[in-house]
Amino acid sequence: MTAMPLRDRRSGVNIDLVEEALSASEQALAEGKRLDGTGFWKAVGTVKRNPGSIDRYASRIAEIDRRAFLDWAAFTVGAGVGTVLMALGTLAGVALVAWSHGLPDPWNGLVIVGGGGLLVTTTHGLGHLAVGRLAGIRFTHWFVGSLGRPQPGVKVDYDTYLRADPRSRAWMHASGALVTKAIPFVLLGLVLAADFPSWAAWLLTAQGVLQIITDALWSVKLSDWKKFRREMSYR
Repeated sequence: MTAMPLRDRRSGVNIDLVEEALSASEQALAEGKRLDGTGFWKAVGTVKRNPGSIDRYASRIAEIDRRAFLDWAAFTVGAGVGTVLMALGTLAGVALVAWSHGLPDPWNGLVIVGGGGLLVTTTHGLGHLAVGRLAGIRFTHWFVGSLGRPQPGVKVDYDTYLRADPRSRAWMHASGALVTKAIPFVLLGLVLAADFPSWAAWLLTAQGVLQIITDALWSVKLSDWKKFRREMSYR
């Protein structure tokens, strides 16, 4: 007779399968390997679909996720240091935008477009952090994933992430994308309302439209909007 799988009485989670995946993940990391093929993220999805199991597994999942992240990221700094750096970068971007209004053509256009680029870079992760903290999600690091993708990101503490409401997790992922999509159009309004060269308006328009196209073609499959849809499915 085939043994019945062991299930958590409160959540209905197949404990055997989750335990097997987490043990395989821990073994892979101990051997210097990645999580591919361990079933880790499938186990995480199982836990998310069964909130009654979160207390049992959240800390263990968070530790595996933390170790895998540190092995993967090209560059990391602590959450506090990174937040200060991003906040200073945001202030610098705002200062450049303000300064541009007193400069002659073409310097005013160059400076406001440059300030906008800095704001897009720094506010993406800050948007995630602000909305996440309101939902009770903590963060452990700021990071650059690879030299080919230098956009700074902010890493969640997966223990607190799992304990947050799925809708809150979803909007935390969406927040960074929404902030960065808004910035070029806000600056476009400033450019149109003042004496800036027309090419600055066209550049900001192109930046905003390109970001929307990139989200529609890429982010929904690989990045923030994919995660948004994923977490919404757990409501």
